[in-house]
Amino acid sequence: MVWKGHHPGIYNDWKECELQIKGYEGAVYKSFPDRESAIEAHRMGASAFFKSQPKKTASNNFPSTSSGGPILNSLSVDAACSGNPGALEYRGVFTGNKQEIFRIGPFPYGTNNIGEFLAIVHGIALLKKQGSNIPIYSDSVNALKWVKTKDVRTKLPRNERTEQLHQLIDRAIEWLQNNTYTNPLLKWETDRWGEIPADFGRK
Repeated sequence: MVWKGHHPGIYNDWKECELQIKGYEGAVYKSFPDRESAIEAHRMGASAFFKSQPKKTASNNFPSTSSGGPILNSLSVDAACSGNPGALEYRGVFTGNKQEIFRIGPFPYGTNNIGEFLAIVHGIALLKKQGSNIPIYSDSVNALKWVKTKDVRTKLPRNERTEQLHQLIDRAIEWLQNNTYTNPLLKWETDRWGEIPADFGRK
């Protein structure tokens, strides 16, 4: 359901919901197991609903799978670049079911590491708005480091075709400098688990 979007309301599938939040700054939405739960949450309003949710401890909020695999109750992010540098886009999906939560781009000229960095920050900011502290997976060591240090070390030149992307980088760094978050940032173990669920499948 969508509390804040182009047309707030309860929607029966993700595609309908996505239309209401795509391109809407500050969208607030959440999925529910059944329509009755969504109706009650809609009646309460977003602020009251999230405040009513029980706080979970770190020990039971991020259970690991019995096989030593990834935490399924998490967000996975990835970027795709047609050439590196090249046309760039990035997205985030729920790890457990690969449901796409956001998809940004394409931008005319960028790098994978920049896309991965922006995807992580986008995911952190989105989850914070939703009151969720689930982990975020990325398979980019550089991007994870950039987020933690709040410093993007890229050689991508700043010019007319990269200006929009550089502005997003500036905004992402500013957000990190002015906000806190509790989501664990985790490295996706590709060698053990295969491609990250957010992978675009273009290799």
